Amino acid sequence: MIARLVIWALKARAGLAAVVITANLSGLAVIITELWLSGSLSRLGPDWIRSTALVGIYPSIGFVAGVALAIRDRSSHFGWLDQGRKPTEEEARQLLRLPITITARAFVVWITGVIVATVMLMRLTPDNDPAVMAALFTFGGFESVGLTFLIVDRLIRPTIPIVAAVLGPTMHWSSSVLVRVVVSWAVAAALPLLMLIVVLANPVADPSDRVRTAIYLSVVGLGVGALATAFLARAVATPMRTLRRALDRITRGDLDVRVPVGSTSEIGRLENSVNELVANLRERQRMRDLFGRHVGTEVAERALAGGVDLTGDVRVVTALFVDVTGSVELSTGLPPEEFVAKLNRLLATVVTATEENNGLVNKFEGDAALCIFGAPIALRDNATPALRAARRIRDEVVAAGELDIGIGVAHGRVFAGDVGSDTRLEYTVIGDAVNEAARLTTEAKEVPHRILVSGAVIEAAADHERAKWTLYETILLRGMKKPTACWTDLDYPAAAVPGADMEPSGTADPGIERSAVVEVRTAATETD
Repeated sequence: MIARLVIWALKARAGLAAVVITANLSGLAVIITELWLSGSLSRLGPDWIRSTALVGIYPSIGFVAGVALAIRDRSSHFGWLDQGRKPTEEEARQLLRLPITITARAFVVWITGVIVATVMLMRLTPDNDPAVMAALFTFGGFESVGLTFLIVDRLIRPTIPIVAAVLGPTMHWSSSVLVRVVVSWAVAAALPLLMLIVVLANPVADPSDRVRTAIYLSVVGLGVGALATAFLARAVATPMRTLRRALDRITRGDLDVRVPVGSTSEIGRLENSVNELVANLRERQRMRDLFGRHVGTEVAERALAGGVDLTGDVRVVTALFVDVTGSVELSTGLPPEEFVAKLNRLLATVVTATEENNGLVNKFEGDAALCIFGAPIALRDNATPALRAARRIRDEVVAAGELDIGIGVAHGRVFAGDVGSDTRLEYTVIGDAVNEAARLTTEAKEVPHRILVSGAVIEAAADHERAKWTLYETILLRGMKKPTACWTDLDYPAAAVPGADMEPSGTADPGIERSAVVEVRTAATETD
């Protein structure tokens, strides 16, 4: 009901005038009723009609002037609303000042009226106490002025979201919670009690008139107090309840939240802050997702949680390297978009197999990929998932039949952490295990099974996984001082891999050690 009245007052051309005049007439009605109940009007004498007409001249002039000024205010402050457009910045600021502007004007009108009415009534009714008359008019005027402020402040509240969209986070001192609370207290409690004290202290009023006036003021005070308190409580509780619900949704991870900004008070700033919080969280989530796609979810979480310090540590990891065989020939013999599409399908397989085995795709290097198991998240056993991932990648790539690859897996101590500068960081792993995996990948391109892993990986793997691998041969990898015992898997899709009918040069039993170096090769295509 109240909301509909507010909307009507905003849209109607005479709405603001009706609101302002109603607030002032209510204060005037309280004063006249007090004078009547206290017997002050009965002292006007037999010519009371003429006296009343004289006293009513100023209120009549004030009424007409108030209507004219309110209509002018409606046109100047809400013209943009009639035109169906957003206000300019200056119009928005004027609108925020409207409650205090109208209140200050009403105060001037009432103070002038208090002086005029007190002087005229003292001339017409010399039996009345001048101090009592002045106090009654003054407190009644303040009551009307305070009520005017509260009503106009409530009137402009539906326009605040539009104003906030124009001015951004803004606040006007006259709309602060403190000002509203003080004015509501004055209108609801302080002024009615002061008027009651004045009536009871009136030396010329009869006791029965005092009692009647006291009862009337008590009823008015209770009624106005209840209404003012209810409006104030609603003005604070409703947005706070909305904010609580919004924050509950945010804590549950729902970032599709927007709180309507309904005031220019501290509550309005809080509403705007919640919206900014959600926007920042959405941007952080977007950056986390984007960052995670480039460096991996674990690295992104680590960076976002730890800042940009150059940190790292030495740990034992398993490195898996994947490289495409004959990529130069493929890239020159296929349209670029077709080659990239095939490469993306391969890398998607690598990412899925690695992440589902708790590994990290550390980087893509053209048509190759480096995957790490055991960093940045430590694993109790990082060799077994790396071997599972290697077999899965090889099997899915062979099944697709689009590309030929080599996979090398090595195990050892590496530095895992951030390298670079304060403005550009990259999470990487550096160590012999990474270099060994790259060398093994080059050799694996010539192996029927397309996978070679170092003996250190087999020793670190679980028994059930170790049983799926066999010693292939011992190779002196380029850049290595000692030969590397290379293992390959037993279960592989033989029909799909070129040269798969070749038998490995070692026994199929992984438990039998080979003591002699079968073959020494030097990789020619892989760089340090």
